[in-house]
Amino acid sequence: MGAQKSIHAGNAKIDFNVDFTHKLCAALMLHSSRNTDSPLSLVIGSLCIKHPNLFGKSEKLDVLWDKGLYDSNVLIAYRKPRPEWLSQQSFSIQHSVSPEIGVHGVPVDNYSRSGSGGVNLCRFSAGLDLSEPASSNWSSKTSVKFEHVRPINDDGRSISRDLHGFPVTCSGGYHDSMVVIKQESRFAKASEHSFTRFNLQIEQGIPLLSKWLIFNRFKFVASKGIRLGPAFLLTSFTGGSIVGDIAPYQAFAIGGLGSVRGYGEGAVGCGRSCVVANTEVTLPLNRTIEGAVFLDCGSDLGSGRYVPALRHGKPGSGVGVGYGLRFKSSLGHFQVDYAVNAFQQRTVYVGFNSIGS
Repeated sequence: MGAQKSIHAGNAKIDFNVDFTHKLCAALMLHSSRNTDSPLSLVIGSLCIKHPNLFGKSEKLDVLWDKGLYDSNVLIAYRKPRPEWLSQQSFSIQHSVSPEIGVHGVPVDNYSRSGSGGVNLCRFSAGLDLSEPASSNWSSKTSVKFEHVRPINDDGRSISRDLHGFPVTCSGGYHDSMVVIKQESRFAKASEHSFTRFNLQIEQGIPLLSKWLIFNRFKFVASKGIRLGPAFLLTSFTGGSIVGDIAPYQAFAIGGLGSVRGYGEGAVGCGRSCVVANTEVTLPLNRTIEGAVFLDCGSDLGSGRYVPALRHGKPGSGVGVGYGLRFKSSLGHFQVDYAVNAFQQRTVYVGFNSIGS
């Protein structure tokens, strides 16, 4: 259930968007070791508050809150308008809690699923984003943020080691702190029969204090789509690497929806480096339904020994193949994929994307 409301505060209008849902079905079907005796633990919801004119000069304030069954996120963003030819500035504060399954999850059912490893990340960040004016097909954004990461167990207590006794932080203590400068560049070009996209992210950890992390992390995603008669071919290639200090939660996790289908999240491997390639061909079956076949593959390039991944027997590389259906409607896009991994384990993925998202 949800509600939307707009109120007037002086000359400004404040928009509220609230949505709460009690996940009774999920609670009955989901097997978990966590304590879910409290009714509030079975409630998911979101709250969005937008103020378009905070101090009377078109300053924008956004407050976003999301709660899942086992995760939560609070984001406060403040933007002050500037001329279009100057960098747009945004100050943000964020606090989130989420399970770390990609690295610490335990693969089960021939790597088709990843069970909880009992490690959750409590993150706090505060910083400044600078978005440069778009030039031709390129756009870029630079951010400077302070980050504090504290691993906790399923009961909310701080931990320094996982269930197997391995460190979950780079410092070896109960938390990691860092100042990160991030540069992101994007290229996008589209025509009637094809499109090209490229995204490059570079992060640099600055050790303002001796115990803070120092590292360089880069990741890129390149994708190309080409129409071949009635069919459409989509290929993408993802890669990345980390040099310097590395906490386990910073590793690249390979496997799952959006990576290598047929495997659980992070069940292929995780390490300092990664490469993932995806190829998919879709063919319209009628006005609203498309059929698809796909091939996914990925590898940690032998870098899994630097993070706690190999002790779970993760193979380090994997291939997934399958087919699916895409349904288009006025409400959004509905997607069903059937994937088979290298261990002949079969997995079905179901997804929905609304038009406005």
